[in-house]
Amino acid sequence: MRVRFPLMAIGLEIVMIVLFAFFVQYETNKNTSTNPNSTELPAMDTEKTMESYPHFQDVHVMVFAGFGFLMTFLRKYGFSGVGINLLIAALGLQWGTFIQGLFRSHGQRFQIEIKNMIQADFSTVPVLISFGAVLGKTSPIQMLIMTILEIAVFAANEFLVFEIFLASDIGESMTIHAFGAYFGLAVAGILYRSGLKEGHPNEESVYHSDLFAMIGSLFLWIFWPSFNSATASDAKKQYRAIVNTYFSLAASVVIAYACSSLLESQGKLNMVHIQNATLAGGVAVGTCADMEIPPYYAMIIGSIAGVVSVFGFKFLTPFFTTKLRIHDTCGVHNLHGLPGVIGGLAGIITVALEKSDSTAAVSQVAALGSSIATALVGGLITGAILKIPFWAQPPDEDCYDDSVYWEVPMRTEYDNRFHELLDHLPLEREA
Repeated sequence: MRVRFPLMAIGLEIVMIVLFAFFVQYETNKNTSTNPNSTELPAMDTEKTMESYPHFQDVHVMVFAGFGFLMTFLRKYGFSGVGINLLIAALGLQWGTFIQGLFRSHGQRFQIEIKNMIQADFSTVPVLISFGAVLGKTSPIQMLIMTILEIAVFAANEFLVFEIFLASDIGESMTIHAFGAYFGLAVAGILYRSGLKEGHPNEESVYHSDLFAMIGSLFLWIFWPSFNSATASDAKKQYRAIVNTYFSLAASVVIAYACSSLLESQGKLNMVHIQNATLAGGVAVGTCADMEIPPYYAMIIGSIAGVVSVFGFKFLTPFFTTKLRIHDTCGVHNLHGLPGVIGGLAGIITVALEKSDSTAAVSQVAALGSSIATALVGGLITGAILKIPFWAQPPDEDCYDDSVYWEVPMRTEYDNRFHELLDHLPLEREA
């Protein structure tokens, strides 16, 4: 780690600086040339682009605070959950800015607008989702590699979906959430550790770690309407996306609570379900959020997503681990994968009902298929690269432990007793 990680991190940042030097710029001199062959870039409307800044702020909070704290549920992996999330996002937004801009400008220099920055943040989200599938079992070096590879595949699929298929996916249920989940599952399948099949002492939460993770859930829940509406083409679509996401999220919360109580012993609520399934409505409504659907339709989508997510955590996650040899640490399949597919299907149905021309519905089908297929293929290739025994992977016994890669403060005897009391606080209250 002391040599490989710094060299790779510094090397990648130098590459980013060089790429930005050649391809990226902000607003330059206005194009006053009358020559149609002029190579000057068109002038950018700074006032108009700044109108998107509040949405950028909201998405930024989701990426860095929401996803970061959501990953802190493991009892000894909080530093890595929130810290590596920051590392991935910081590298990913630079690489995403370049690679997406390159696709859109066809290899030419391009200007940076606030919406480019939103899209750059978006490009980091699939990696953060995939990170959840392999949380605790990979090294920071492996995550740097996965960030570069996954964002490249993501940008290619996004170009295919929006520029070739001309599909609609305003909240990117298919291109971000389904893609990130199935990419991560493919990587997790390749990196499967048989030594962890029976579980690990550190692969569990405690009272305060679940509380920190719930903070992440609340950040995500509050700002999700901004995520689904940030790239809307006009104010009317943006308004519809905000309203539909708002009510879909609310419905998924109520249904998630109900299903959690139904499935758990003595009707108690499971914090894993509450942290994750309550967000499923935001994922599922993303594809059709800006379409002309009534609010109750969005509520139905959110309710279905809440049911599927809770049942997925209860039954599918153990099945994937024991039968399919895919160990999904955070259960990203239940929060992002299945709701993302539901969102894609909802978009197909909505488009088919709205338009008499079947071409649009076919484009939606192609977009969903492309997102899942490219994710699986890209994830398998990335997993094979990450499995090379050179990337400072943690041994089985050291998985889910911050002390492998972080300087962890030493605990005194008093600290240990204090944390033992916190860990058993619910039991002591009951007693």
